[in-house]
Amino acid sequence: MSTSELLTVRDYLRYAVSRFHAAGLFFGHGSDNAWDEAVYLILHTLHLPPDRLEPFLDARLLASERSALDEVIRRRADERVPAAYLTGEAWLGEFRFHVDERVIVPRSFIAELLREGLNPWVGDPYSIGSALDLCTGSGCLAILTALAFPAAEVDAVDLSTDALAVAAQNVAEYGLPAQINLIHSDAFTALAGRRYDLIISNPPYVDAESVAALPAEYLHEPEMALGSGEDGLDFTRLILSQARRHLNPNGLLIVEIGHNREVLEATYPELPFTWLDTSAGEDFVFMLRAEDLPAE
Repeated sequence: MSTSELLTVRDYLRYAVSRFHAAGLFFGHGSDNAWDEAVYLILHTLHLPPDRLEPFLDARLLASERSALDEVIRRRADERVPAAYLTGEAWLGEFRFHVDERVIVPRSFIAELLREGLNPWVGDPYSIGSALDLCTGSGCLAILTALAFPAAEVDAVDLSTDALAVAAQNVAEYGLPAQINLIHSDAFTALAGRRYDLIISNPPYVDAESVAALPAEYLHEPEMALGSGEDGLDFTRLILSQARRHLNPNGLLIVEIGHNREVLEATYPELPFTWLDTSAGEDFVFMLRAEDLPAE
């Protein structure tokens, strides 16, 4: 396909939107439509400010710039590579994180709760002296936890050594290696004797039926970060069975579970889940206090 007639940013923007619509892309890794995704990819590829499109729309492009745009648009449309992997970055609000295909693209509702300091559930941010981010991936939630609770020593745990390498890069970029400990562990296995004021987790939670129907974009992400058994709750069950021994008195457990609220409540009718309000509603993140959790 020749793009030799495309000369300006405006030309490439129109072209990218058309290609993305024609390809039937799925948007779930940052933007939610073809226009926003095209704007982001074009501005990033051209090293332009991410919030300044208008002044550059009619700028003519160098041959090298057109070639770079051709490639990024082709990979997004034909290979279905998520935009975050094409640019090497993902954003949670105003916070930027390095990502690549060793980690899932960050998209957790817990991030917005941490930006509010878990208000009103945590009144004093300095009351959190220790925290655990289970299934840390890129380290984004561990970093937001450290920023929200400056007195907390944060353990960031993942089974994937590849993910921990990405997390280490992000922790270093935020200047937090003294506050965040990266730990290779299968869930709580390497955490014997450790207790926390706060445990957060955005674990795998996609059920088997949904895994089988995932759009092509998600197949670029690490498989172990997505599926969690037939009903999507295998890892959440593990958390609920072991979290109490790792929480201090009055400690908080906060877990994201996707669209599994109904099956979770049916499985644990005795647990007093508090469902936290997020931008998508109150069905995706639950909280339990240490005393609410089952004793072993």
